[in-house]
Amino acid sequence: MKKRRTSSGTQDRAKPNPELIHALEQIEGERGIGKDVLLEAIEAALISAYRRNFGSSESVDVVVDRDSGAIRVLAKRLVVEEVEDPHFQVSLREARTHDPRHEVGDFLEREVTPADFGRIAAQTAKQVVVQRIREAERGIIFEEFASREGDIVTAVVQRHEQRAVVVDLGRTEAVLAPSEQMPNERYRHGERVKVYLVNVSMGQKGPELVVSRTHPGLIKRLLEFEVPEIHDGVVEIKSIAREAGSRSKVAVYSRDENVDPVGACVGTKGSRVQSVVNELRGEKIDIVRWDPSLEGFVANALSPARVTGVNLDPDAKIAQVVVPDHQLSLAIGKEGQNARLAAKLTGWKIDIRSEAQMAMERQAREAAQAAVEDADFELELEGEEGVAGPAEEKGADPSG
Repeated sequence: MKKRRTSSGTQDRAKPNPELIHALEQIEGERGIGKDVLLEAIEAALISAYRRNFGSSESVDVVVDRDSGAIRVLAKRLVVEEVEDPHFQVSLREARTHDPRHEVGDFLEREVTPADFGRIAAQTAKQVVVQRIREAERGIIFEEFASREGDIVTAVVQRHEQRAVVVDLGRTEAVLAPSEQMPNERYRHGERVKVYLVNVSMGQKGPELVVSRTHPGLIKRLLEFEVPEIHDGVVEIKSIAREAGSRSKVAVYSRDENVDPVGACVGTKGSRVQSVVNELRGEKIDIVRWDPSLEGFVANALSPARVTGVNLDPDAKIAQVVVPDHQLSLAIGKEGQNARLAAKLTGWKIDIRSEAQMAMERQAREAAQAAVEDADFELELEGEEGVAGPAEEKGADPSG
């Protein structure tokens, strides 16, 4: 390890600065930023400040006394056998004229603290402390919100930046991008809204938060708040399909056979689900029962339509669904929305047919099959006639 020895005979120009130490100790107590961490940052910044203000090319260290706060600038040179660069090296012979204990590899130091360095040091120390406090606060905010990623936070609308909306989360701001806004909502200054915290990352200017009003997670968290059975884990949300601002479907399952998952979510006279609908400004929510059998799940997903049959094609991942004639439009929904949400909820393509359509398709298939069978029978007859004809001619003239 290289030893540092300050050359003897130099005058100590450093003045005590107890106010600095007291201020750093106060910051440590209030902000939780260690005094030594701040002092190390101040020392590093003062090296740059010294070189910038005094144009020195020497290798220097800045040392702040941990007790008195005195700041000293020390020019240092490495002790070597042969000097190649006198700015950074000193011979062993010369070093021992200052201190006979010097060995090769030690540092010979001499104080070069400028007379007016205290003013520069004070300004630099203030800048470093302010920067470190800002960085520490950013780190605290980042950790606080990173732990809440995937949760609901209450925000206050601050301003519009083009199509984006900036909202205040208390200790920081977040951006509600156009793609994360519900199409039927208008966000007014000062309005309080619940948003889903999608992502938290650390940017150059501090934590960057992305929030959403359209994410399916918003419905999940709102239901957890409103339905104790979900919060307690008795009822589980299996999947959510959402077209924000219009309609959503939520598949739920109960781990307790005595608890109706749909009834628990809907609540007495629809009170629980209605609270969620109100928060989402009237977005309709269908609560459906999740079924371990895919046929049953697909049938339930098309609620409120009644399904009479489900046939699965695992290779194409298509579910062919049959519904009563008068239920066809209900199953498909306005502009195909009910069928589209059911497909998102189950993860399968859904092909819906009415019973009349299925009957017609069945008749068409039967007619086609009958036509094929008739054609095959005629071909068989023609084949038999073709084989029998020459034999009969041969038998008609045996004398040949």
